[in-house]
Amino acid sequence: MPSPRLLIGPLLRRVVGTRATVWVETSAPAVVRVRTADGAEGSSPTFTAYDHHYALVVVEGLTPDTTSTYEVLVDDEVAWPEPRSSFPPSVIRTRAADDRDQPVRLVFGSCRETTQHSTARKLPPDALDAYARRLMADPDGPERPDLLVLLGDQVYADETSPTVRRLLRRRRRRPAGAPTDQVVSFDEYTKLYLESWRDPEIRWLFSTVPSVMIFDDHEIIDDWNTSAAWRAEMREQPWWAERIGSGLASYWVYQHLGNLSPDEIATDPVYAKVVAAGTDATEVLREFGSRVDTESDLAHDTERWRNVQYQWSYALDLGRTRLVMLDNRCSRVLEPAQRAMLPPGEWAWFVDRAHGVYDHLVVGSSLPWLLPPGIHHVEAWNEKLASSRRPWVARASEKLRRALDLEHWAAFQRSFDALGALFARIGTGSPGAPGDRVGAGPAYAPPASISVLGGDVHHSYVARARFADGMVTPVHQLTCSPIHNQVPAGMRPLMRLGWSAAPSAAVRALARSAGVRRSPVRWRKLSGPYFGNAVGTLLHQGRAAEVTIEGTTSDGALHPVAYRRLTTQR
Repeated sequence: MPSPRLLIGPLLRRVVGTRATVWVETSAPAVVRVRTADGAEGSSPTFTAYDHHYALVVVEGLTPDTTSTYEVLVDDEVAWPEPRSSFPPSVIRTRAADDRDQPVRLVFGSCRETTQHSTARKLPPDALDAYARRLMADPDGPERPDLLVLLGDQVYADETSPTVRRLLRRRRRRPAGAPTDQVVSFDEYTKLYLESWRDPEIRWLFSTVPSVMIFDDHEIIDDWNTSAAWRAEMREQPWWAERIGSGLASYWVYQHLGNLSPDEIATDPVYAKVVAAGTDATEVLREFGSRVDTESDLAHDTERWRNVQYQWSYALDLGRTRLVMLDNRCSRVLEPAQRAMLPPGEWAWFVDRAHGVYDHLVVGSSLPWLLPPGIHHVEAWNEKLASSRRPWVARASEKLRRALDLEHWAAFQRSFDALGALFARIGTGSPGAPGDRVGAGPAYAPPASISVLGGDVHHSYVARARFADGMVTPVHQLTCSPIHNQVPAGMRPLMRLGWSAAPSAAVRALARSAGVRRSPVRWRKLSGPYFGNAVGTLLHQGRAAEVTIEGTTSDGALHPVAYRRLTTQR
């Protein structure tokens, strides 16, 4: 029997104090060990699910404020770095024990189709590949990021590459009626990650820059959970149960598990069951994937949700920056009278994390909070009509919602307004509103900046929100999408038009005529829209904040397409 080898990874996921987590997939069961040049190490046996083998290794004993190379051993054989590799060594970099004065650099973006699509669809160069190549040229440079924040559509289950489509055609046993060019089973999902994350530059980047992720719709299917009617129709499809269960289980394995800190991994209920399962955790993950989707039916019931719902949202601190990543998809409340982006229990958790002592608040949301105003008002108008008591109006509005993908924060107006109100309270140093927080919280000093990172919409822009008098903290929408995809050329004029004053005013009046209340938040575009492939960098230095969005050139390099100071402080 051949020796186990690395199939995917290593992925350096979280670096917390003197510990780090490293995720791998191997070709067979094995013990995976990670050791650094300065003596820190950790090991873990793989767990098996659906005949695939994974390990998440917690490396202990790192030295603060150092950069150390590391290697990965599989059953005591060195598997990483690869022999004769031309890439720089993979490293684990720790922050100082007291890192309050250190800058924080977050690189972010969303929507990355596999590089193979560049041949099939002639996509522009991959911005994450370009970023990796630039970092390789100066791996120890001052612009090395602290964290890579991926905001959704890391893989596309419903828009597969030629290689994956050929694999699907060779498969004889698939659920009745399953789309011939889309993945359904857990094993088919593994091929998406293998194809995308084995890209040499991406593999090196993931091995040396910590990363966190959140799903959007294409990890499951386009417009996932857009409405209650959509969900009911999908559940009637004979292949859907396997698709949603496999999609959520594979997301937990490949993406979510690494989002957790070492302490959170130790208390994660799914991970505990996976470890307890011994040699095969397939049934644990099969049950989890099926259950977590049906739990979303309870999202409107706060007490029952708290008792059963698995939470995909999470939070972390880097220096004086707090990042809260939100699930915009799986746990939506879709009952027409109660539509919400987050269920009440998870909203209370979010509000609690949003309050605190820090300089900068960053909210990671796969869907932009602030869209072009014209598009925002169309979505709000459509949501109102889709809940009409006149059946023909509701049906027509539902068709329009799906045809035009009207399912962002603007189509969940209660959540859109609540998020704006939360930012207004934080930005004025006010305590939380009654019922918003767990316990009675004090007022906090306003942070220097609030930034909402977004993706999904296949164009990039910077917008600033305007609130009533008394707002101290600037609030910005930072949208960077796609990393490797493109918006159809015919859609670009409409997206630009969405920022124009006259059309936006007309659509706002239409929404008001349907009963949409006036929002206390207004916003204006500062940069963009940019329609090429791009990555964004958010930099915090003390109480200063700035953002740069870089697009790709035809030869695969990066060039700035937007730069903005987000604060007046330095």
